[in-house]
Amino acid sequence: MADSRIHPTTVDAYPPPPSSSSAATSPKHSGEHPIPPNPLPSKPVPPPPATYVVQFPKEQILRYPPPEHARKFKALTRRKNRRSCCRRCCCYTLCLLLLLLIAAAVSAGVLYLVFRFKSPKYTVTNLTIDGMNLTSAAAISPRFNVTIRAENPNGKVGIYYLRDSAVNVLYNGVKLSDGVLPAFYQPRKNVTVLQTALTGSDVVLGGSARTALRNALNGGRVPFVVNTKAPIKIKVGSVKTWEITVKVKCDVVVNALNERANIVSNDCDYSVRLW
Repeated sequence: MADSRIHPTTVDAYPPPPSSSSAATSPKHSGEHPIPPNPLPSKPVPPPPATYVVQFPKEQILRYPPPEHARKFKALTRRKNRRSCCRRCCCYTLCLLLLLLIAAAVSAGVLYLVFRFKSPKYTVTNLTIDGMNLTSAAAISPRFNVTIRAENPNGKVGIYYLRDSAVNVLYNGVKLSDGVLPAFYQPRKNVTVLQTALTGSDVVLGGSARTALRNALNGGRVPFVVNTKAPIKIKVGSVKTWEITVKVKCDVVVNALNERANIVSNDCDYSVRLW
């Protein structure tokens, strides 16, 4: 800090009165113009202001960032805001989906408790085959006539079987033929027997599959898998549900590969996809 002390001046504020010798030689007696006396100052002259030097720690000095850093900071802030908005939207969507799942589960539970919903039962009762020529290595075009028995054991629930269903027959993972089920309404406490024709075209069986099929035919137990996929709607009173998909898988064993084939064993299982 600069030295702020004030040193006194050596000049008197008021000049001394003139002496007798100076009066004798004054211009009044010498014939010259008189010299006016020095006027007295009306106010004392203030001393010059002192200078102070203030020092701050280096850590407390505020600095302005350069313009390019300010632009980067703004861009980063906008990016963070966009990310936070996306996160909020994802959280809201997940919460909505969770609420819908909970509502569907509660509705299904209420329907089951109120109406005591019983699962439908499906069975393949007949399966006849034509066009299964195993004597040559050429492609085959088999035809299957499948009879399916569908039972609705519920006393207060009807079932609408909609269009766009699918039925197919497989052997050892190879699809031999496919077809569709008719659309119909099955009332409560009802058994409906459906017959559908399935056809295949230019099906190629590998050497191992053809050999296994011949051996199974010689043993009188030829296994097939009959898959059924049908969209349905359940009717409760005057209210219909949304579209539900029913999948039925039946393991069927027959004793021949012709129109006189009989079913030796039959085991069906089904699953439901709510949406």
